[in-house]
Amino acid sequence: MSITIRKSGSRWAEVESNGTIRISGSRVGEFESNGTVRRDGSRVGEVESNGTIRRSGSRCGEIERNGTLRRDGSRCGEIEDNGCIRRDGSRWGEAEGVSMGDYDNKRKVAAVIVFFSGEFGY
Repeated sequence: MSITIRKSGSRWAEVESNGTIRISGSRVGEFESNGTVRRDGSRVGEVESNGTIRRSGSRCGEIERNGTLRRDGSRCGEIEDNGCIRRDGSRWGEAEGVSMGDYDNKRKVAAVIVFFSGEFGY
């Protein structure tokens, strides 16, 4: 099943079941089963199975099992089990279509937020 990410109530992005990432309907990248994130075919980083987020090989943050999103150690957001996505404590959007209680789904949403949104400071 696909994950739909809404931003301010409007459909913004989708992670298809095969890992394809679409923003506003256009294919922009993919999330591979090993956590590698590609943008336009080029590897830009990864969201490792332990939650470590790397950009170009360097650690830049993490997604904790409870959904807390950290940038350089500081809390910058959260992906709640109910799908609510928060940035600096305020509601930013929501993820729907699959259970956000599943850590792998939180990793996929984190990949889109970190590598494609530009709004969480990564």
